[in-house]
Amino acid sequence: MINYAYWLSNIPGVGIRTRNRLIGAAGNAQEVYGLTEKQLLLIPGVEEKHVVKITESKKRDCDAAYESITERGISFLSREDQQFPQCLTTIPDAPYSLYVKGKMPAEWNRKTVAIVGARRCSAYGRSVAEKIAGRLAATGAWVVSGMASGIDGSGHTGALSKNGYTCAVLGCGVDICYPKSNVRIYQEILEKNGAVISEYPPGTSPSAPLFPARNRIIAGLADVVVIVEAKIKSGSLITADYALEQGKDIYAVPGRMYDALSEGCNNLIRQGAGIISDIDEFLEELELQGEINTGEENLKNLLLEKDERLVYSCLSLRPKNVGELLEKTGILVPEMMDILARLLQKGFITETVKNYYIRKI
Repeated sequence: MINYAYWLSNIPGVGIRTRNRLIGAAGNAQEVYGLTEKQLLLIPGVEEKHVVKITESKKRDCDAAYESITERGISFLSREDQQFPQCLTTIPDAPYSLYVKGKMPAEWNRKTVAIVGARRCSAYGRSVAEKIAGRLAATGAWVVSGMASGIDGSGHTGALSKNGYTCAVLGCGVDICYPKSNVRIYQEILEKNGAVISEYPPGTSPSAPLFPARNRIIAGLADVVVIVEAKIKSGSLITADYALEQGKDIYAVPGRMYDALSEGCNNLIRQGAGIISDIDEFLEELELQGEINTGEENLKNLLLEKDERLVYSCLSLRPKNVGELLEKTGILVPEMMDILARLLQKGFITETVKNYYIRKI
């Protein structure tokens, strides 16, 4: 019997956005499989080249490939599976499927913290990442990262040292340990009932374009993203941008002035990120946050009106001017200035220079 979700996930030339359009139109992979060429072309965003690829893919035997990965201990989850993390289903460009080595929780329902940062980190940064992750794991929180050299690997190591649950999101196939220097971490994650996951099929080699996209999954799995050492153009800041877009909390570890590895974190803090200067205080904030968010008065203060949410969703850590916001939203100038004034008053945004705005985390 055809695994329709696996088939849909492995059509060459059909990317995540096209898959999401197909699912949005048809409802599930089996329904997509049954669409005629004419019906496929009626779906907005689906082009002739996609239809050709979809038609050709039906002639291939995907069952044998599916059986091959299961024989190697690799699980396949799609959004149609109950065990698929629900927190990933609502993020922009949501992954349709994941490949998993190890054990995914039946429900993604624990406080989860992503710890990311520089590959070429300092000994201090490595130590801080391990300590934060270890303390989090000791409380029962889950730690997610990208298993890269440096801070990412140290985050996993810290969680593993306390026998905590940790999940590595790769920018390659789950059957490939990248970098090879982290083979011990890779093996220990699997030995201690953690998970190594990827949206890329087994056998996919690591390549630079794949890593920024996987960062949205790291942010999507987390309630909180922690940045430990990052240069001003670090890939970790891509994760921070995804986290902002997804409405997640961001914390950064402050660093020394004039230190390149500190520029990214210090800049995030200037823009409103939470500061981790004491791990006990950080843990206390995470514990208190749930109580704060359940208070009726605080909910009233934090909730945004529909027009405020629209404008807020267009902002990030990079300053945008009023003209850009008008173009993106279609809102008229007087109304836009009123919305921005309300967002400023509520503390959700900051005006960096006249008529340029960023999110305030």
